Amino acid sequence: YHLRQLAEHGFIEEAPELAKGKERWWRSPPKDLRYRLDQAQSPEMRELLEGLVAQHIAEDVELFGRFQAERDRLGEWGDVMPFSRGAIYATREELDAFCEEYLALLKRFQATHAEKRPGARRVLTRFIAFPAPGMDE
Repeated sequence: YHLRQLAEHGFIEEAPELAKGKERWWRSPPKDLRYRLDQAQSPEMRELLEGLVAQHIAEDVELFGRFQAERDRLGEWGDVMPFSRGAIYATREELDAFCEEYLALLKRFQATHAEKRPGARRVLTRFIAFPAPGMDE
């Protein structure tokens, strides 16, 4: 029952290729997780979401540290790490559009993730944008 409820809401999906006989296997599908910290939310909800974002960022920092520790044994993949830092001037609406375009690009590439192509491997991607601190409008 619980697995079907999770599947109904998109948190998991059936993986029939893994099933044997009457077994049912499940997997976590690619997701678009966004946490909007809205001023209209209750203080409790804001605290919960801020904690969740902080936890995810801490996990990402830990994963990056593991990557750095393993780089020497990854061969050509150890040299792959596109990195970009930038800044834009944007209205709130323009920033929302920028984010949506980034997510559309990410989803386009995620569509090929299920394909088992020679030489392909899982690559973690992260996107964060926030107003520069200490600068008034």
